This record gives sequence, structure tokens and C-alpha cells, in this order.
Amino acid sequence: MQTQAPGVVGRHGEIAHIADALRAAREGRGNTTFLVGEPGIGKSRLAAVATTDALDHGMVTLRGRVGAVGSTMAFRPFAEALLSLIRRGEMPDPAGLGPYRRVLGRLIPDWDDGDAPETSVSAVILGEAILRLLGLAGQGRGCLLVIEDLQGADPETLAVIDYLLDNLEDQPIAVVATVRSERCPATELTQLASQRGSATVLDIPPLTRAEVRQLAAAQLEADPEAVPDQLAERLWTDSAGIPFIVEELLQEASRSGQLLSGSDGSVQIVSDLRMTVPAAVVRSIGNRTDQLGAESRELLVLAAVIGHRFPLSIVRQASGTNERQLLATLRAGLAAQLVGPDEPVPDWYAFRHPLTAEALLAGLNPTERASLARRLVEAIESLHPGLPGEWALMVAELAQTGGDNIRAGRLFAAAGRRSFDEGSMGTAVNLLDRANGLLVEDPEIGYRAEVLGSLFLALGETGQFDHPVARRESIDALGDQNLDHRKLAALHVRLAGVEHMAGRWSSAMTQVATARGLLGHDASDVDLAPLDAMAAALELARSSPARLRSAAVLATRAVEAAERANLPAVAIDGWQLLGILAREQDLDQSIEYFRRARQIATENNMGVQRVTSHIFQAGSICLADGSVTELEHARQQALRIGAIPSAYEVDSVLAQQAIFRSEYNQAAVMIQACLEITSRLKMTRHAPYVLVSKAVLAGHQGKRSAMEDTLAELAEYGERASHELPLSFGLARTFCALLEENRDLAASEMAQALAYDAQNPSTFHLAGKNGLGLLLGVLTGRNSWAHHEAVTATAASGMRWNRQFVQWAEAILLGRDGRGEEADAVVASALETSALYPMAQHLGLRLVAEPAAADGWGEPVVWLRQAEDYFHNAEVPAVASACRSMLRQLGATVSQRRTGSDQVPAHLRQLGITTREFEVVQLLVDRIGNKSIASRLHISPRTVEKHVASLMTKTQQPDREALSSFARTVLQD
Repeated sequence: MQTQAPGVVGRHGEIAHIADALRAAREGRGNTTFLVGEPGIGKSRLAAVATTDALDHGMVTLRGRVGAVGSTMAFRPFAEALLSLIRRGEMPDPAGLGPYRRVLGRLIPDWDDGDAPETSVSAVILGEAILRLLGLAGQGRGCLLVIEDLQGADPETLAVIDYLLDNLEDQPIAVVATVRSERCPATELTQLASQRGSATVLDIPPLTRAEVRQLAAAQLEADPEAVPDQLAERLWTDSAGIPFIVEELLQEASRSGQLLSGSDGSVQIVSDLRMTVPAAVVRSIGNRTDQLGAESRELLVLAAVIGHRFPLSIVRQASGTNERQLLATLRAGLAAQLVGPDEPVPDWYAFRHPLTAEALLAGLNPTERASLARRLVEAIESLHPGLPGEWALMVAELAQTGGDNIRAGRLFAAAGRRSFDEGSMGTAVNLLDRANGLLVEDPEIGYRAEVLGSLFLALGETGQFDHPVARRESIDALGDQNLDHRKLAALHVRLAGVEHMAGRWSSAMTQVATARGLLGHDASDVDLAPLDAMAAALELARSSPARLRSAAVLATRAVEAAERANLPAVAIDGWQLLGILAREQDLDQSIEYFRRARQIATENNMGVQRVTSHIFQAGSICLADGSVTELEHARQQALRIGAIPSAYEVDSVLAQQAIFRSEYNQAAVMIQACLEITSRLKMTRHAPYVLVSKAVLAGHQGKRSAMEDTLAELAEYGERASHELPLSFGLARTFCALLEENRDLAASEMAQALAYDAQNPSTFHLAGKNGLGLLLGVLTGRNSWAHHEAVTATAASGMRWNRQFVQWAEAILLGRDGRGEEADAVVASALETSALYPMAQHLGLRLVAEPAAADGWGEPVVWLRQAEDYFHNAEVPAVASACRSMLRQLGATVSQRRTGSDQVPAHLRQLGITTREFEVVQLLVDRIGNKSIASRLHISPRTVEKHVASLMTKTQQPDREALSSFARTVLQD
């Protein structure tokens, strides 16, 4: 009796949900559906239904599958899915992806121009790139991405899917993923996604009795009523409602002659049904493979040793069969529903179901299986010398199956290091950890130490600080086996790096001290350079004045040793540390240090380090003169090589510079974009800095409520926001208090900023210690020339933002000493320095005017008028009002701020001309008399006479005729 592959039976609710999900994607409402169930339950069939529905509606469809072996290369299913777009000619114009095109070069070789081959790509950044590409592909018609067998996925693939889950809402993308219902990271992801409402999880249930009958009828090409009750019940009982097993049981019953179909469509049971599960499945598959012949069976068993999916060329090479026999086996396997092509990957085939491969292997003993695995290893090595890409992992799996643990361990180690270099840190940890376990019997203990060191690096990068291997005992175990003391020291340095990233400073220093003790006094540069670089980083992290000096000494030593030993990566780290440390003492030297790091990176083709060094260098240039040109150039370089997180970090610095320049609207847009991207890309390390910038933006506009709300949000980051505390008090709170004319509160906030900076010295240097703090102290009389000299002894006081406040302070001190002309000259310099920073400039004018008036120097009235006009227009009423009050105290005429005052040109407002007086000026142009002016303005002629006299005084015009000429000139301008 012949059977055929049936359509999907039951699953009406699941199919309806898929149809709704695809419709939503076509309408721009992205979504994710997880199909979860045990093997054989029908997940792949539902995924196929989704693909058919999508194609019927003109949607772009992509399909990717987790790798063929247990340890897969990162992101493999996405690479497979995206490459299918290229093969079908449906890849959208990559120009629309901007910098994310380069990121996708990791998955699409044609897009990798090799300009920065060592650039690592995080799963989150890659997720954003994939999201943008799928959005472009599905624009106007929708896109379906199917990922199958997610239970075997690498950590990076799961991270990308997790990213997509949270960001599909406004995209024309539907994601359908199949997952086995077994305990694994993928099922944990589905559960979390369901809980937070970012995905729908469909737990595929077994078929009901009625549905099993329907499936049997479809298989037997009969009506459901024609299926004997005994057969239907037996199928239901033995299959537990799993469609695959139902089909296998029917295949076996039909082949064994237990069932007979009549010409009228009836089905009869010829003999007693003998069905057992899963032995029946094994027997059914065995019967079908036996009918193919011994040689064909051997080919399929060889394929099964590889796994559920297998490359045909490898099976042919390992078996030594000819192409004719191979094709005959494939045709027979297809006919017997055992195998099928694994589209869209050429040369790859897959068993119809994972249980098929397991059934084929059930008859092998461990020795036979190991022998076949070794044959496959030889075949792969013959066809793919050097084992590029996934071939190394396949050979590693097979080598372990074949009993060669050392070979397997070394291949896993190589793959793990490659994954680390590519930025797939989670996969690197898995592979290196597996290698570390397999190499316990490797006689080359030095190699084992290198693998452990690589594992330490990967654990630090992934934040797995409490991993069982990340302990001193792991190193001691190698020491007990007589590992060379230099290699032991190197391991302690690597472990110190893990502890450093975990914030466990004391433990990290202990590891550094242990390494130093092992190396002794005759250590080589190769050993000392990374040790000193790590020690310098630790000193900088635990910053205090003494530790910063120590960090400089260590970093210098590390650089010198690294350059002698030709260790460019260590040298770059050292130069960057020196550049950061030099900012406070010598900005030109800081810029030179970063230039040197950039040069080394360029000479050694280290793209990421080159861009990082460029960003540091541009930052120092910006601090020095306020120019953002080099920062913008560095940002473009970061985008060009796909270093997207670095580009966004530059954006946050540019946003803060926009605040300083009083470009508040632009800053708000940039900060909001940075907040969204730091949240979306999970850049939690950088988020506090962006938040403090948002607080500074509010503080510089006198918006206390908004500032406090943002600082409360910042406080939720706890210790991670400790470096931002000086900025939050010195740049946000202090300025807000000054704009509220609360000088006492401003002094208190600045004192707190200085206290935090003393506890944890900032490498940003703009929080007040070297600028505004000095000025506030001089205003109160607390700071003298001695304080001024102490501040100006540092390079940080010469940073343009700080320099303006230092100059205001110097002018006040000169004025107090009766050196008015010198004070005037310094004010002129301060105005030139602060030209980039309008709010700070006018705040400086307001603050300096008071002591200038008291000490009898400068032009306090002019300065107050300028400040009053600025803060009035900036809607900072407290400062504007204070300026007006002080002008009155100085006997100056103060313009009344009535409705329409903004119509008075700024230069006339600075002369003290009021709104009503400006109205008189406008009428004087026509040279009309006082009565006519009074009539038009509805005031008395006497009042007009007073306004005209006031105007002649304020404009210094000798008579009414001259005043009229002045009015005409002013209005024409």
C-alpha cells in the first residue's frame, strides 16, 4: 500500500495565528512567534505553512537553520538566511543601510571589503543591522524570517533574536522560530519573551484521537470513516499523538503487509497490529534502509554520524562510492521519505526528521561509530585543507566521537579564539570551555595554559566573572604540573583582567602581585609589558592623586617594554592610558600620546584601536580649544569601519558640547537619540554619561524639575554612575542654582562636586575643579591668588571651557588689587574665550559686574545690560531680574520688560531704550511733532516730550533733528 506526505492536520488555531502575524507584518506591525514542541510534533510543517502563506502574499521570505553539529559558528542561521536573498536577487540596495552595511559584512562576504577585518561585531549591533536590512527588504510588502531548530543555537544567535524581539514593533517583519520543548537557553528565551509580551509562544500539542484518524486517512488516501477503529486507536495509543510517529507506524504497517486497501477506498487490517514506540520507528526506518541495499544503507549511516544535516560531498568521499551509486541512494532515500535537500544551502541534505538519524545510529556500537567518525574526519580534511569556517567544528565533533579528545580540544580552542576575534564572545566561551575540558590529558601543558588564558579573556568580556574556571585554583592545577613560571604569571595577569572588569580591585591586585612575584627581577619585556599595563589600568580605575601618579609610571613602563618586545596591542593600551592621564597636566602631550597610539594602530592594521585612539585624540583637542571638527571626523571613521558603539559615544560628547554652546534644541535631539540607542543596543556602560548630559541640558536652562527627574534616573545606576557624580553636581546642579540666583546653593553644589572629584578624580576635567569652582570661591572671597596659581598650574585650567571661568576669576582678583586696566584686558580675553559659550559668557558678565562695580573698574553697566538682554530672551527670569536690580542700584536707566519688548533691537535695549521709547523712535522717523505722536500712541504730549528727552540722553544726540536722523538710520539697519 502506497502512502504520501499529508498536509497539515488540525492546527487550525496555530495556522490562523500565523496568518494574522503575517498580515500584521505586511501592515508594518512586526511580531515574533515561537513554535515549541517535542520532536515530530509538526513545528517545521507549521513553519512551511508560514512560508507558503508569505509567498502567496508576495512577501520576502528568508530561512535559516542552526548548524549541523553541536558546536556552531556564531550567527550561522542569519548568514544562511541573508545569503538566500542574494541568490534570489532580492537583496535591497545596501546603500540604505549606511554604516550597518559594513557590520553585515560578517554575514555577507561580498559586503566585507577587508578594510578592517579584525573589527568585532557584537550581537546587539548585528541585530540592529539585520533589523534594518529586513526592514528594507520588506518595505511595502512585508518580510518573513524563519529560524529552525533554535534549541541548538549559539549565544550570539539567541542574543540577536532577543534584540529583534524588542524592536520589531514598527517594522514590516514577522519572525517564526521553531524550538524543541527541552531545557535549553532557547526555551528560556521564549519564556522570557512571552512574559514581557514581546513574542507569542505556541506550544504545539499532540494530535487528538480524531486528528490522528484524519492524519492516517490522509496517509492512506482514504476517508477518515474508512480507517478501522482498531488501527486509529492503536495509532493514537502508540504515537501519543505525535504526527511523525503516526506516519512512521503507518509506513511500517503498510510495508509489512499488515494493512490492505480496497478498490473502493476501504482499509483492512490483514493481521494483528504489532506496533511499539520508539522501537517501531527504529524498525520502520531500518526496514526502509534495508530495502535500499547494503551500500546505500552504509551511506546513510555515515551521514547520520555527522548529524541531522550533512554535506553530500563528505559522505561520498568517506564512503569511496561512485557518483552513480550516490545519486541512486539519494533518489531512493527521497522516495522512501528518509532524506531531502536542505535548501537553500547547496550540497547539503537533511534527514526528514531528527529521529531518523538517531534510528540509523541505534544499531551501531561505540567502536563502530568511532570508526565511521574517523573516516569522516579524513574525508573532510582531504576536501577542505586547513578546515576553514565550520569544517573545523565539524571535525572537532567527529574527532571527539572518534575518541581523539586532544585533537577535538585543539580544534575547539582554535574555533573559540576565532570567535573571540570576531566578537562572538558567548560562543568563544562555550568553545574554549569545552576545549579546556577535553585537553586535560594533553601532554603539552603550555598549550593548555594558552587555552585557559584565552578562556579568561572571553569570560571577562562576557561578564561571567563567577564561572567555575575563573579561579586561582585553575592556574594552580597547571602549576602543580610544572608549568613554566612565565606562563603562570601570564595566567595571573589574565585572571587579574577578569577581576578588574568585575570591579574586584583587591583580588585583581593580588593576582598582579602574584604575577610579579613569579617573574622576579629578571623578567623579560614580553612578560612585564602586559603586567604593567594591567597594573596601570587598576590604578586608574581606583583613581586617587597618588594612584594616578603610579598609573602614569606603570603605563610608561608598559609602553617602553611593549615597543621593545613588539607588542602593539599592549603599547596602544599604554599610550591611551598616558593620554588620559596627561589631560590634566599637559594637553599638548595628551594629544601627542593619542597620536602615537593611533600611529601604532595604523601601522599594524588595527582598525578598532586606530579609531579609538583617534576619538581620544579628538577629545583632547576639543577640550583644548572647543573645536568639534576632529571629533566629527573621528565619528565618521568609526562609522566607516562599523565601530557603531564608538560613534554613538562620540555623539554623546558632541551633545554635551552643543549644551556648552547653548545649542539646546540640537543637544536635546542628540541626547534623545543617544538614550534610545544606548537602551536599544544595551550600552549600559555608557548610559550614565548620556543621562548626566541630559541633566546638564536641563540645568543649563534653569529647568530644575527636569534636571532632578533625570538625576533620580541616573541614581538608579548606583556604583556604575559614580564617575558621573562630579559632573552631575558641577555641571548640572551648580549651573541650575546660579540661574536661580541662589549663590549659596551653587557654592554648596560645587563643594559637593569637588568632594566627589577628590574621592574619584574625573578624567573629564570640566566638572568645576579647574574652572567654575575657582570663580565661585573668588566671588565669595574664599579663594585668593594662591588658589588661582594652584589651578592655573594644571593643563586642565587651560581647557577652553575652564579657561573662561579662570579668566573671570583673574579679572576679579586684579580689580580687587586696584589693577583695573589689567582686569579690563583679562575680561576682553575672557569674552574671546567664551565666545563659543553664550550662556556661560553672559553668566560670567553678570557675575563679574558686581565686584567690578564695587571695586571701580570695567564697564559693569554695559555688561549687566548685555547679560539682562540675553537671560530675558533665554527665559531665565531670575538672572534677568537680578541684572535689572543691579542696574538700578548703579543708577542706570532700566528698560521695562513689557509685552512686545522683543520688538526693540538688541543694541537699543542695551542702551536702556524701553518699548514705549522705541515706539516713539519709530514715529520720529517721519519728523512729526509731539502732539501727533501723542495722538497715535494715546498718551499726552508732555509724556512724549519726556520720552524724547530721555532718548536724546540715552543715544547721546544733541537735538531733536539729530535724534530723528538717528532713528531713520537705526530702522534702516
